[in-house]
Amino acid sequence: MPSFKVACLQVNAGPDIAPNLETACLMAREARTNGADMVLMPENVTMMEWGRSNTLAKALPEAEHPAVPAFAELARDTGLWLHAGTIAVKLADGRVANRTLMFDPSGAIVGRYDKIHMFDVDLGNGEAYRESSTFRPGDQAMVVKTPWGGLGLTICYDLRFPHLYRTLAKAGADFLTVPSAFTRPTGAAHWHVLLRARAIETGCWVFSPAQTGEHKGRETYGHALIVAPWGEVVADAGEEVGIVYADVDTAAVEKARGKVPSLTHDRPFSLV
Repeated sequence: MPSFKVACLQVNAGPDIAPNLETACLMAREARTNGADMVLMPENVTMMEWGRSNTLAKALPEAEHPAVPAFAELARDTGLWLHAGTIAVKLADGRVANRTLMFDPSGAIVGRYDKIHMFDVDLGNGEAYRESSTFRPGDQAMVVKTPWGGLGLTICYDLRFPHLYRTLAKAGADFLTVPSAFTRPTGAAHWHVLLRARAIETGCWVFSPAQTGEHKGRETYGHALIVAPWGEVVADAGEEVGIVYADVDTAAVEKARGKVPSLTHDRPFSLV
């Protein structure tokens, strides 16, 4: 597998789709100008909104969402492999899917993934989240075939469920995506260590574009990361809006797994 250049975007999205979409497309074009072959966007890249009623009012069916043709044109025009973060897709049952779309350089959608694990937590000091009240969880994992290897799709809170990543790696993932809007409290405590752990456990590269800053009174952590298969953080965006890059050595996957082939060492056991 040849090597390639990856870029992860870090944005501060607001509640309205149009300006967020414009910003994301401009940043992706900048990344392409700087040599990126693949660009990844964060969770909620086109809309950071809070509350069931607000989210339902602004979510759109995939066929009507302005981000879909805009990102298809972006990929086609630039020749990028484009991971379009996530968009809020209104479903027939009245709920919403938090959905990743992956575009190839022709602008075709080659991957869809709906976030499986719902962020239902109480962080203290009045900060609570109930994604399951608005979103329908997905039930299908996916590995997208790219010219460089398999790309396993996950989203944000999925990060806390390591069996998903092990499954993706065993299904052919060489790279893992974790587009996120991590809260500041959980990010400061857990973000770096969890992403490094997922890389180490699977021997995969991990690409983690992120939201950062304040969004209508809530804060996201930032620190879009690119982590190598041995666990090294090779790029960290800090807390500012921007883009981080890495030259991805695809041979590092086989090298890491050759040193510690834990993906082949599963054994049955019983709980007593």
